[in-house]
Amino acid sequence: AAGRDLDPRGVYRRRCGDIFEQAVALTLQHEGGYINDPADPGGETRYGISKRAFPKVDIANLTINKAKAIYKAFYWERGPHLIKHPSLAAKYFDLCVNAGVSRASKWLQEASNLFGAALAIDGVVGPVTAEYINRYPHPEALLCALKGLAFNHYVNINKPRFLAGWL
Repeated sequence: AAGRDLDPRGVYRRRCGDIFEQAVALTLQHEGGYINDPADPGGETRYGISKRAFPKVDIANLTINKAKAIYKAFYWERGPHLIKHPSLAAKYFDLCVNAGVSRASKWLQEASNLFGAALAIDGVVGPVTAEYINRYPHPEALLCALKGLAFNHYVNINKPRFLAGWL
């Protein structure tokens, strides 16, 4: 099967580039256009890239290709690229863009610990965290736990107008 890798359970998975594109597509479903809403904690934003996080970027004129380059360098390559399960990698990436890499990584570690991982919650997804996640036989359960932790955080922000997009 050219262009695909075989995981230890014998299930074909897509290569990293395909998973990245899938993750970007998920994020762009709710991080699309230009927004400069004073009520939005992110402030001036386009494609989920905020002026607060990237003060030197011209957010109003940001192109999708430049946004993808930022996504890859500042979010994807800092953890999500290590996760083999496409849906879990995509949601983790989406949370990195929305909540920051450290917070999203801590949620992923906390979610793993709910299933007995005993990972340090240091906000860095490296080889130890990735190995546990990639070997865990129930990635959809991890995904549900990750979404639950994110949900609790976003509900506590108490901005119902933005809740659907954050989740």
